[in-house]
Amino acid sequence: MPRLNVNGKERDFDAEPETPLLWVLREQLNLTGTKYGCGVAQCGACTVHIDGEPVRSCVRPVSTVNANQKITTIEGLAPNASHALQKAWVELDVPQCGFCQSGMLMAAAALLRKKPSPTDADIDEAMTNICRCGTYNRVRAAIKVAAKARSAA
Repeated sequence: MPRLNVNGKERDFDAEPETPLLWVLREQLNLTGTKYGCGVAQCGACTVHIDGEPVRSCVRPVSTVNANQKITTIEGLAPNASHALQKAWVELDVPQCGFCQSGMLMAAAALLRKKPSPTDADIDEAMTNICRCGTYNRVRAAIKVAAKARSAA
């Protein structure tokens, strides 16, 4: 049986090789925080990390991920929503409907890992996720709050 390393745990699954990683996460492993949005890697609702890199899981065949690679979903970002970004999201009341937010958080976490003090241009380049509610200004502000909190820690 194939196996994935998801959120620090080895997990078995049973799916066809071409099945998108998103559907294995949601339907086989019951990790439903990662959302289906567009199915063509445009909106970013399905963003997860593979070895720390943001990946659109709706178009990533599960067969292209090996058991040695570390997948992190929104459920594995931080225990008890303790990540600086999650705290900033709550503090600034970022989400409206919230559908895109797990993907936004995962993209933002990858950005802060690469650039601990991102500029507006860095944020614009990294945050390609779509928010139908238009919370982009609050997303930008929350990323900056989280960057400051992480640098102060």
